[in-house]
Amino acid sequence: MKRILVTGGAGFIGSHLCKKLLQQGHKVICLDNMYTGIYDNIKSLYEDKNFVFINADITNSIDLKVDQIYNLACPASPVHYQHDPIMTAKTSFLGALNVLELAKKNKARVLQASTSEVYGDPLIHPQTELYRGNVNAIGPRACYDEGKRIAETLFFDYQRQYGVDIRVVRIFNTYGPNMLEDDGRVVSNFIVQALNNEDITIYGDGTQTRSFCYVDDLVDGLLKMMENDNFSGPVNLGNPHEITVYELAQIIIEKTGSNSKIVYKDLPEDDPTKRRPAIELAKTKLNWQPTVTINEGLDRTIEYFKRRFDLKGGVDFK
Repeated sequence: MKRILVTGGAGFIGSHLCKKLLQQGHKVICLDNMYTGIYDNIKSLYEDKNFVFINADITNSIDLKVDQIYNLACPASPVHYQHDPIMTAKTSFLGALNVLELAKKNKARVLQASTSEVYGDPLIHPQTELYRGNVNAIGPRACYDEGKRIAETLFFDYQRQYGVDIRVVRIFNTYGPNMLEDDGRVVSNFIVQALNNEDITIYGDGTQTRSFCYVDDLVDGLLKMMENDNFSGPVNLGNPHEITVYELAQIIIEKTGSNSKIVYKDLPEDDPTKRRPAIELAKTKLNWQPTVTINEGLDRTIEYFKRRFDLKGGVDFK
């Protein structure tokens, strides 16, 4: 049994990770300031004697005894990370600094949940780990994009300077149960709007592409990366199956039986037009690739939202 700290553990991905680690028999310390995390995501975990929750902010120093650290603490959707961009940048930088100091003190392995946003609006397609990105350092998304880039810098500098045992993954678009209904991400937005028979809002002309990875596959990749003894990364984790935003909207309308119409609004500044991971490195180094199809994953996610809001057909959330 390992003592494992998961920062951001009450969030979307973090809550799934905590659950999986408990199933493996580990002692899990979930640390979250509940900015975007919610208690419903971890409510069932309190029944496990090996689960501990700490309401705290990762920008403050941490003093715990741990064997492994997963650093997932940071708002990840534009509506949340742009709400307080200075706090977002501080969370990425100071959060990374604090978990690295804790790892150094405990001689613990520490994994940084980085992001495909380090590639910005990419000029190469698909994106490999060698690509250095096309990021607007002063734009409205920069608090997150550049915050995650400096966090990666800190991780590799702590490895070089102090010998800290680091792992860095770059997470592409992920979806599934425990997403917030108002987080502004395209999958949850479309599902909520479709279930309410509201207009489905597409920003841009709908031809921009995304690659969506189901959360169970993503968590499997995180675990494999943490347990790999000979590879620090960075490594892309995502599903290389690419679809347009318009195609996603049509699939969700069909699956929900919705009467929603599609409406178009202006594309936000610096919003990527294409996004697809090259995952050859993950296949080679981690023996990992996603297995859940977009159809299967959307079915599970739609059912989650129906259960969460006790929906029967299309019922208004408000």
